[in-house]
Parts: sequence; C-alpha cells; structure tokens
Amino acid sequence: MTAPADIEQARFNMIEQQIRPWDVLDVDVLGLLHEVRREDFVPLAHKALAFVDMEIPLLPDTEEAMRKGYSMLPPKVEARLLQDVAPKGHEKVLEIGTGSGYMAALLASRAQRVITLELHPELARLARENLQKAGIRNVEVREADGARGLAAEGPFDAIVLSGSVHEVPQVLLQQLKVGGRLAGIVGDAPMMRTTIIRRTGEAEWETKQPWDYVAPRLANFPEASRFHF
Repeated sequence: MTAPADIEQARFNMIEQQIRPWDVLDVDVLGLLHEVRREDFVPLAHKALAFVDMEIPLLPDTEEAMRKGYSMLPPKVEARLLQDVAPKGHEKVLEIGTGSGYMAALLASRAQRVITLELHPELARLARENLQKAGIRNVEVREADGARGLAAEGPFDAIVLSGSVHEVPQVLLQQLKVGGRLAGIVGDAPMMRTTIIRRTGEAEWETKQPWDYVAPRLANFPEASRFHF
C-alpha cells in the first residue's frame, strides 16, 4: 500500500511537472487539485496510475473502455478545462460525460450546483458513489444521453463536455445563459482543438480555440459525413 507521504509527493509532482507547464496558473485551480483527491475517483485496478499523464480506463474490460472512450482524461486536460471555463460560486453548470465523477467534483468545488449526465449505467453508479464518499453534495448525477443537453434545467452558466465532439450542436449553445461559457474538445483526429464558446447575446457567440488535444469521443453526438462527391 502506498504511504500517504508518497501519495502527496506524487500529487505535487503531477501539479508541478504536468499541470503548471500546461499554463494552468490559476491559484484556485491549483489549490483544488491538492484538495480533491484524484486517486479516490480512479478504479481500484488502476490506482497506481492516478497521477500519471494518461487516459485511465474506467470499465473492467480495459480494451472496451478505451475503444468506446470510457476513460478519465489526463490531469492536465481536466485542469485546463476547469481553468478555461472558470465556474463561479453562484453558477449552475452542466457536464456531459460524467465518467468517474472527478471533473464534476472539481466543478462542484467552484460552482453552486452541477448536473452531470452519463450514458453508461455502471459509470453513473460509480460516479454517485465516488462523489458521496468525497462528501460532495452539490452534484446531481443523471443516467442520460447528454447529446441534446438538458433544456428543462437550463439555461446554464457553463457547460463542459468531458470528451470530444465533431462539432458543438446548436441545441447546447441555446442552453447557455447570455454570458455563459461552453468548453469542449472539437474536431476530428488527428486534429482537435479545445473550444471555448461564450454566449454574448441572444443570437451571438464568441469562440476561442486556445489549445490542441485529441480526446475520446462522447457518444451520440453528430459525426462528419463520410460521403465525398
């Protein structure tokens, strides 16, 4: 069993050697990474990988998990998404793609309320258990297809896509408040870009694409046409 001092050293190394070099410099975000225990959201079989710069499979069948995108994003990607979407203490956030619940835990530590949608029943159950054990009470995990968002609970101050999509559907953009932000990884391998979209008016949006990362797909979002003429 890993000693607590070793775990804290591994956490420190993750933050200083992986996350800071990725331009995650917000002191509140860096503090959260110390407080929210990532290792508590990693499946038991992969605990040793909790602080490693890699995607971690979340299902017992590792090959299936990685093929279907059921994995935790690397720590630096989660931290940068959190910094870029910048939830505030009075805000309501929607996450699509709950996974183990770790990103929801980070978001909930800064926002007033988080609703997170997970299509896979086993992962939804796992996330609820992880969040409960971590003492996080302002997250609601729903077993649901997030491709159309959650209009009945909107509008949201922020929407986070914890995975990649070919393009951001307009139905999600309409669920942002004016001033709200959506963060996700958009495009097709081998070129995907993290995309931050801010709603600036009733029919106006501002888009920035500050960094690149190729991430697993979220299920059921529209893909590019494969037909060429």
